[in-house]
Amino acid sequence: MQIHDIKPNHKNKEKKRVGRGGKKGTYSGRGMKGQKSRAGTGKREPLIRRVLKRYPKLRGYNNASRYNVHEVNIFALEKNFNDGDKVTPETLLEKKLIEKSKKLPIKILGEGETKKKLHIENCLISKTAKEAIEKAGGSVKTKE
Repeated sequence: MQIHDIKPNHKNKEKKRVGRGGKKGTYSGRGMKGQKSRAGTGKREPLIRRVLKRYPKLRGYNNASRYNVHEVNIFALEKNFNDGDKVTPETLLEKKLIEKSKKLPIKILGEGETKKKLHIENCLISKTAKEAIEKAGGSVKTKE
C-alpha cells in the first residue's frame, strides 16, 4: 500500500450555497433583515478612516513649507571641503550635500567640529556653527 492508495472513510461535506432560494425558504438561511442578510461582503468601515478620525482637528492656516530649510552640519563641510574653500549654495550642490529639486534656503548647523578655514557665503548659519568656523579661522557672510 502506498500513500496514493489511501482514501478517506467519510464523504465530503457539500458547501452551503446561500441566497439562491429553493428549499431554504424565503430568507435562504440568512435570517431576517440586517447587514449580514444583504448581498455583498457587508460594508465595513475602512481601517484608514479610523486612523484619520483620531487625528486632532487643528484650527487655522499652517504653511509648513515656510519653516523648511536645507540643513548641512559642520562635520559634512569638514569631510567634503578643503582648507580655504568657499562654501556657497552652488558648491554645496556640486558636492551633492543638498538637493536641487527643493528650492529652500540653506542653513549651516553646528554639529561636529572643524579645523579648516572655510569661507561661507549666502547661507543661513546657527550661532554655534558661526563660532566654530570663526574659531578655526574662517569667515561668514550671511545673506540678508
